[in-house]
Amino acid sequence: MARSDDWQRMIRGERFNSLAPDLLQQRELIRQRSAQFNRAPSKGHLKRLFEQFESVGEQCFVEAGIFVDYGSQMTLGRAVYINAHCVFLDSAPIRIDDEVLIGPAAQFYTVQHALDAQARANGVQWAEPILIKQRAWIGGGAIILPGVTVGVGAVVAAGSVVTRDVLDGALVKGNPAR
Repeated sequence: MARSDDWQRMIRGERFNSLAPDLLQQRELIRQRSAQFNRAPSKGHLKRLFEQFESVGEQCFVEAGIFVDYGSQMTLGRAVYINAHCVFLDSAPIRIDDEVLIGPAAQFYTVQHALDAQARANGVQWAEPILIKQRAWIGGGAIILPGVTVGVGAVVAAGSVVTRDVLDGALVKGNPAR
């Protein structure tokens, strides 16, 4: 499928229109594959879901209930565990390195929206990547906001809202996480 200028702008991290037909089509495809997996989380359905991802390491395990926006910008390292009902809005890359644990209902938001109401109504947005480094643990219900890096071995406590980078080995909690 030919990719629109908006798709290319999204990939480059520039402002793009999320209502472009190929972006809508990709979101619909990944939603269908996610729904198949969520109804019957077999290895076969997981492989179909993972076909949309940028790359997936060995020994990854994903519980049912996953929601992914595009999939094409998702990278999972080796032995990643994603618990039930997690959300990945991957308008920008979401890279999850090896041996990361993600608790239930964790949310990863790369997308940003314009402050201007008319621009929002027109679908204008941009995105910033998220990086979760090796052996980090993201607690249940945590929210990781655009542009955040969580360091090696860091822990994000359950229910925390992470608005800025987390240092290697740090424990952060709260809203905003500190």
